[in-house]
Amino acid sequence: MRRQASIGRTVTLAIALGTLTALTGCTTAPPYAPRAALGEMPPQDAVELADGAFDAALEQLPEEVERILEESGVPGAAVAVVQGGELHFAQGFGVRKLGEDAAVDEETVFQIASMSKPIGATVVASQVSAGVVDWSTPVAPLLPGFALADPWVTEHLTVADLYAHRSGLPMAAGDELEDLGYDREYILDHLRSQPLQPFRISYNYANFGMTTGAQAVANAAGVDWATLSERELYGPLHMDSTSSRYEDFLARDNRATLHAKTGDGEFAPLYERTPDAQSPAGGVSSNVVDLAKWMSLVLDDGSFAGEELIAPSALAPAIAPEIATGLPPVPDARAGFYGYGFNVGTQPSGRVTLGHSGAFILGAGTNFQLVPALDLGVVALTNGAPVGAAEAIVSEFLDRVQYGEATRDWLEAYGAALGHYFEPAGDLAGERRPADPAPSRPLTDYAGTWQNPYYGEAVVAVDQASGGLVVRLGNGGTTVLELEPWDGDVFAFEPDGENAPAGSRSSAAFGFGGGSADASEADASDGSAGATMTLNFYDTSGLGTWTR
Repeated sequence: MRRQASIGRTVTLAIALGTLTALTGCTTAPPYAPRAALGEMPPQDAVELADGAFDAALEQLPEEVERILEESGVPGAAVAVVQGGELHFAQGFGVRKLGEDAAVDEETVFQIASMSKPIGATVVASQVSAGVVDWSTPVAPLLPGFALADPWVTEHLTVADLYAHRSGLPMAAGDELEDLGYDREYILDHLRSQPLQPFRISYNYANFGMTTGAQAVANAAGVDWATLSERELYGPLHMDSTSSRYEDFLARDNRATLHAKTGDGEFAPLYERTPDAQSPAGGVSSNVVDLAKWMSLVLDDGSFAGEELIAPSALAPAIAPEIATGLPPVPDARAGFYGYGFNVGTQPSGRVTLGHSGAFILGAGTNFQLVPALDLGVVALTNGAPVGAAEAIVSEFLDRVQYGEATRDWLEAYGAALGHYFEPAGDLAGERRPADPAPSRPLTDYAGTWQNPYYGEAVVAVDQASGGLVVRLGNGGTTVLELEPWDGDVFAFEPDGENAPAGSRSSAAFGFGGGSADASEADASDGSAGATMTLNFYDTSGLGTWTR
């Protein structure tokens, strides 16, 4: 088994219409109008439902889930449907782990990946409701020592900015540190090294940006995030199988195993995924029965079973469009929008949807969608890498409810949309070594301890067993990269972790400031010549150069 990976490529998919209020830099929500006050204003131009469409869609659902699992090869799934505050469907399909007989049922616990984000946003809304924080609360005073690259942004950065992915942090900022085994404290402290894009007008999906906002809220509440989530959401809703701690997931007997994609329609249980460092963004584990309760809470404006747990005015900003996630490629296409932890969109039927996908390339794919106008929610959890199965289950069901039939092959559509997540990464992926490469220096010339303010120390050494060059980096030097000669002072390596699908390959380029090989031994001892090592795979934001 490859070493345990601790970072997920998360997926968010949205097709939406909405306003661009976040682009003005506004961090407060418009006045909230209770849904009851809008009851006489039906959705304009919404497609009317056919009589009996909901019941017919429920009847068809098991067959459609089984078909999608068979076509995709995903080992197992669980699905739940809520409508009008009632659980209408909860069922498991397939197996928890390939090669074993244990079946998935409605109580099976899955790692839900980035579906953790809207759940975490609901936890934050509970603290807004309680007056502990507001969405517009600055985070720096709640995070001693925290800073981003721009002092002005640090001072003005709010919980809302981080939950809407509009802090200016680059996409996936900090993910590479988690992949190297660093904990939440280290990662949040080193976000200051990341170059920033324009504040509040740049949308960049960042797990550790959102985790920063959650950590600030937890600090304000005086407890750790997992405890806060349990106290304010899981406990009151009796979500007894839900947790934001990985150890709790492992303690469940009835849990689904991750399955990586090994070929077209082929999966295998190869890896584990520990998401505690980014728990608010991707670390929740749950089952569909518990998630049905949470969906009912959101659909009822923060109330559950007749009891108000979260003030509607505290939850409303999270489920409103706050920033555009992408401009439409053609005039008649819908733009995408994000609220605070929720995708906010519009169905072709004219009805608003709230949703989110979750994905671990190591073996999980999840999706839920809510249609408030129909008081309807559906969730699908799978234990296979994200090939679109979860999204297809949800989308096909909503099609059948609204139109009486599927409007397209959703598995094919989402499979194509998610296909790039399995493409090899790195500047040397798919490349051939030069036919007449320059020779490298003696391998001992590259050896030594190399420093990087973001990634920390890296040790380059000649491996005693293989005689080749290796780099040890990350927390405790536990990530080991084997360097193969490529061309002169450039070597090739296969990166490790979830951000490196099969076939990934990258370069390690050494520079000696124009010095000769004869001078490199002295360079290694005092670093005076400024020798450098750039690992291209880790250089996405320009932070991947070490000095010796």
